[in-house]
Amino acid sequence: MRLYLKYFSMHLRAAMQYKASFFLTAAGQFIVSFSAFLAIYFLFQRFHAVEGFRFEQVLLCYAVVLTAFALSECFFRGFDTFAGIIGNGEFDRILVRPRNEIFQVIATKIEFTRIGRLLQAVAVLIYALPASGVEWNAARSFTLVLMILGGVGLFSGLFIIYAGICFFTLEGLEFMNIFTDGSKEFGSYPMAVYGKKLLRLYTYVIPLACVQYYPLLFLLGRESSPLYMLAPLAGLLFLAPALLVWRIGVRHYRSTGS
Repeated sequence: MRLYLKYFSMHLRAAMQYKASFFLTAAGQFIVSFSAFLAIYFLFQRFHAVEGFRFEQVLLCYAVVLTAFALSECFFRGFDTFAGIIGNGEFDRILVRPRNEIFQVIATKIEFTRIGRLLQAVAVLIYALPASGVEWNAARSFTLVLMILGGVGLFSGLFIIYAGICFFTLEGLEFMNIFTDGSKEFGSYPMAVYGKKLLRLYTYVIPLACVQYYPLLFLLGRESSPLYMLAPLAGLLFLAPALLVWRIGVRHYRSTGS
């Protein structure tokens, strides 16, 4: 942890060397995410409910997913840019260092400019918490924390899978954005609004519904089963197959050569 904090300090000081660039990039992240918020707002100006969910309830779902994605993109950005690490031979150097390669990839890049996206998510969450009609208690507060942690685990797992595939393709595959950025966009609304087929996909293959839809039902009092409360743990468990893909990729890595 001390070593990670040194990397953290190093990346932060590097970002602060160009303060204008940092704050403009962070502002850009805020504005891009704000466009998604406006899309939800204008939709509910026309339709007052979607699949029985009110505007404030959808905002709670949106804020949780955006918070999780922003945190994952900030601290696991090294996996999202892993194609460059392989392409320039940096991974060869990582393998000969006396530290775990996953730790080194994580420490390679910390994207502080994602604070713009995170600030918007937190602002929407602060508004949605009292306005969503949830009767907050210890169990529901615990569920909300699990939703964010599970979302971080899910998106981080997707980034790790992307990096694992890069061992075989030697470059990034744009189709993975369907599952990373696409999952973030789909997560702006409760997954049930997309139909049963997509709900099954995002339950049994990529457990995004376990992170936001099923626990949302528990928060709103529509389901009382503890399974709905603990569903976000599936997002953390998703790290297991993601790390398996990574380990398979590392074993098949043959170096970039001279």
